[in-house]
Amino acid sequence: MTDSVFIYSQDQLRELAQDMLRYAKQKGATDCALEFSEGNGLSVSVRRGKVETIEQNKDKGMGVTVFLGKGKQIRRGNASTSDFSAQSLRDTVDAAYNIARFTAPDDCAGLPDQDMLEMQPRDLKLYSPWLLSAEEAVELARRGEAAAFAVDRRISNSEGAGVYAQQSHFVAANSRGFIGGYPYSRHTISVTPIAGRGAQMQRDDWYSSMRDPKKLAKPEAIGRYAAKRALARLHAQKLGTRKCPVLFEAPLAAGILGAFVQATSGGALYRKSSFLLDSLGQQALAPHLQIVEDPHVIGGVGSAPFDEEGVRTRRREVVKDGVVQGYFLSTYSARKLGMQSTGNAGGSHNLRLTSTLTRPTDNFRAMLKKLGTGLLVTELMGQGVNYVTGDYSRGAAGYWVENGKIQYPVEEITIAGNMKDMLRQIVAVGADTLIRGSKETGSILIESMTVAGS
Repeated sequence: MTDSVFIYSQDQLRELAQDMLRYAKQKGATDCALEFSEGNGLSVSVRRGKVETIEQNKDKGMGVTVFLGKGKQIRRGNASTSDFSAQSLRDTVDAAYNIARFTAPDDCAGLPDQDMLEMQPRDLKLYSPWLLSAEEAVELARRGEAAAFAVDRRISNSEGAGVYAQQSHFVAANSRGFIGGYPYSRHTISVTPIAGRGAQMQRDDWYSSMRDPKKLAKPEAIGRYAAKRALARLHAQKLGTRKCPVLFEAPLAAGILGAFVQATSGGALYRKSSFLLDSLGQQALAPHLQIVEDPHVIGGVGSAPFDEEGVRTRRREVVKDGVVQGYFLSTYSARKLGMQSTGNAGGSHNLRLTSTLTRPTDNFRAMLKKLGTGLLVTELMGQGVNYVTGDYSRGAAGYWVENGKIQYPVEEITIAGNMKDMLRQIVAVGADTLIRGSKETGSILIESMTVAGS
């Protein structure tokens, strides 16, 4: 199936990987890990029906890490190339070897233990190529944008609509017997309309992103929903400073889950740059909250049979009843912490935040009722999270809600709190679940935050 899409087959990449492992051993490497990858894709954008960009990518690369020495005297060097000629590949291994010779020893460096490696990876159905032409992609983008304009005359402009299709494959291998790889894909349709005129203009967007193009939302549905979101923001007001409950819409709630991942990732923990230091076994979230990581969801955006180091992945409870059950560790960060890899070199896999209090009827309207009187946040600006202290302060826009009903849109406000408190003060998670990247959650209601007007 992949031969018509890629220049190299999986078998050819495996052969190249094995050749370079042998060469590294002959060179004198104690251990070696490498990855060969290849990808191609198409990206188009239109604005007001006219084509703005058509970009096609075809790329390939090999990255190699050479290890010298054993025990506490391991040194490592990295190098990469996009040239798959035999001489270039050998030169790249040579470069990594020579870098390793002159680096300082690191007692936590080295390959994963062999019993941690996934020697028989399962097929998780992560590859569904979308071989559409540039003309077909442009037509899809035009349909999405046209649907947005058709919603209301007040949709006066557009920041554009886009279609993105990408298919790639790779093979990773190391000198302890691991070799594995697979093809994968990711496709997106997006629309960003503008409502109103002059100083009263408002923009919003929506998108659909899937591995399988057949599961993408129709461009017309994306365009219409994006237009309705932009229209709802017209005549936005400002708010005075206050403390109140805050409801994060599901797409933004995934960011709160992402902040938890960042704070419990090995790199932040061993550098002591996390507000959740030593949180393993501790109550860090509200007691009704659960977080499950499942890397083996068939076709999942965050699915993987093994991590970037070849370590097998597994389903696990990361948080149970608000208590942290596990961190997100690579081999290196695990050794720095005196622990074992959790199979998270490269990031988290299919995280799902749930609450034991959530009922099937807790849709978005029900969450507004739970909010009562407070702020619904639908857009965040800036990167205002201090992961050392947990302090949180971000520009925001959304809607002021009273008695469970939206009263008017608001803008030019700042919401502030502390992530440590915010995680403990999550009082409800909605049944309006949405997947954004590798994270799935419904809207999240936080008991109290500071809202400041401009």
